[in-house]
Amino acid sequence: MKLKSVLSVLVLSMAAASVFAAPSEINIAYVKAPFNLQNMVMKHNNMLENEFKKDGIKIKWHDITSGAKQTQAMAAGSLDVSATMNTASLLMANSAGNPVVVATGVAHPTKVFAIVGKPGPQMTVKDLKGKTVVGPKGTVLHQTLVAALTKNGVDPKDVNFISMDIPKGMTAMMAGKVDAALLAAGGVIKANANGAKTIATADGYTEPNLVMTASKKFADENPEILKRIVKVNRDALAWIKAHPKEALEIGAKEHGISLKDAETLKNWSNYYDTLTDEDIKGLEADQKFLKENGMMEKTVNVKDLVLPMAMQK
Repeated sequence: MKLKSVLSVLVLSMAAASVFAAPSEINIAYVKAPFNLQNMVMKHNNMLENEFKKDGIKIKWHDITSGAKQTQAMAAGSLDVSATMNTASLLMANSAGNPVVVATGVAHPTKVFAIVGKPGPQMTVKDLKGKTVVGPKGTVLHQTLVAALTKNGVDPKDVNFISMDIPKGMTAMMAGKVDAALLAAGGVIKANANGAKTIATADGYTEPNLVMTASKKFADENPEILKRIVKVNRDALAWIKAHPKEALEIGAKEHGISLKDAETLKNWSNYYDTLTDEDIKGLEADQKFLKENGMMEKTVNVKDLVLPMAMQK
């Protein structure tokens, strides 16, 4: 009987070890847009690779800019962590039954997100009625468009919105094939330099909050691993503050812009790393807006979406 008991304990111990075994690979979204300097520095300096090298854990980067596509990849199990996700995508994913959680903060930008009109006469938000606007659906940019239209008395249904990723949208807008595009960061600067005119930024319409997220499954199974990823992300922000020139050079090269423009985007970004009660209130306000505008159906408890580590220094 004693032997059976010992064997039972061993079997249970082995089962528990297998359940909580560290992953051999971490799949993380590389999101350099709008101007995610922490992620660019983290990847350029191999900070995650160095952190997990001793554990034999490989880091696999995925270029997925759209928050909606990031959450889809998490649902499919092909993505564990997103270095940057907008809260609109976070909320809509959870509302749809795809559990995604916040691990830490990234930025509170406003001016980096904009509605930009094609080259020609300056347009206002009201001028977009009956026009075609392109941009990534289910993102903070989409939220900004709906908020701007609503606040200016234009029914979003009266605008022909076509879902399109930012690079393709910018190309279509600059070619005059569409009336306006939803752009961010370097895209806004480049478009303005080539004759396109900014109609409105997120400032005054939405309060963008970019966060690092993880699939709930990954967070539940690998809490200590996720804490280390968060630490590396915060270390990247500390490195940026200690090496501002080198950080700007990395960002400028990644976005193909001048150091001057990189500094402008950095100043627009308002980087941070620890969420506060104000961010929770912001999530609640975002959810209210998304529900009122038909972009989200099921209500979620926003506090449940924020991991304790996200609010701990």
